[in-house]
Amino acid sequence: MTDIEMEGAVCPVPLPHNKQIVMGHGSGGKMSADLVSKIFMPVFNNPYINSGDDGAVFDVPAGRMAISTDSHVVSPLFFPGGDIGHLSVCGTVNDVAVMGAKPLYMTAGFVIEEGFSFDVLQTIVNSMQKAADEAGVSIISGDTKIVQRGHADGIYINTTGIGTLFPGININGREAKPGDMVILSGNLGDHGIAVLGARGELGFESDIQSDSAPLNHMIESIIKISDEIHVMRDPTRGGLATTLNEIANQSQVCITINEDSIPVQPSVASVCEMLGYDPLYIANEGKIVVIVSERDSQKVLAEMKKSKYGKNSVVIGLVSESPKNRVLMKTNFGSTRVVDVLTGELLPRIC
Repeated sequence: MTDIEMEGAVCPVPLPHNKQIVMGHGSGGKMSADLVSKIFMPVFNNPYINSGDDGAVFDVPAGRMAISTDSHVVSPLFFPGGDIGHLSVCGTVNDVAVMGAKPLYMTAGFVIEEGFSFDVLQTIVNSMQKAADEAGVSIISGDTKIVQRGHADGIYINTTGIGTLFPGININGREAKPGDMVILSGNLGDHGIAVLGARGELGFESDIQSDSAPLNHMIESIIKISDEIHVMRDPTRGGLATTLNEIANQSQVCITINEDSIPVQPSVASVCEMLGYDPLYIANEGKIVVIVSERDSQKVLAEMKKSKYGKNSVVIGLVSESPKNRVLMKTNFGSTRVVDVLTGELLPRIC
């Protein structure tokens, strides 16, 4: 595990009786080595981690690479359908995949508050590895820092993902073209409302589950059948509305979506209506927006529907030349309104 010296790991000290993180676990000495050898090493078990060096040396195929990094501060740490560990892996895997790359490796950095439970940490680490196994990536390097009680909210996780681009790929936010179709891979708002429910802020019981998921296999499948995918993006913080505005600005185009095409499950729609939220601005953690030529749109849509994470995929709109830098929505009432970016923080600490 990088940046945690492994001297003394052959003679680890016992875990404390209260099974909590203490400041000594960040000292770089025997207690640090014990934390690494008992919590991280058995789970993130691969030759890169097991070497015990300050970094990982690895081979990659020739060609261009993609890299993405993200920090995860979600509150609460566990929510219906996921947790901070699962989320930290899926979020980074998806960020690399939407660039048109095959995610291969990840690093993980942990900032842990003094007094944090070993059992909870073990559960989070196990969840990370489960997500990594599903995605087919290896967590090859990492770091752990311990901060004083009250200086963090349990645990923060930073992850970096590295992948290789598929040949001939040029997928980015500047490539949306007039005539392209906009596909969304499923229901909006599940993650944000699930986290809100886990905070006890709904005032009633809900069965809404987070959509946190690794989407790289579905993304790879559509890349293999179409060379006319121009943009992909996962609509996380700021939701679909903010994501589409970012793309419209990058590509200098107009994106028009149809209100009656936007998929929102009834329970999420009910919560949003009751609390005054717009599903267009709610965070998602297992959805992608795909902007593809009209010619290939139905082929890509059909392929996405084959995946359990894309079975509810739908065409929601199209790209036009003007008005530039705008997102518009055709409403159920037959009017057209501007869909602007999110102003401020709708639901803080969501990912």
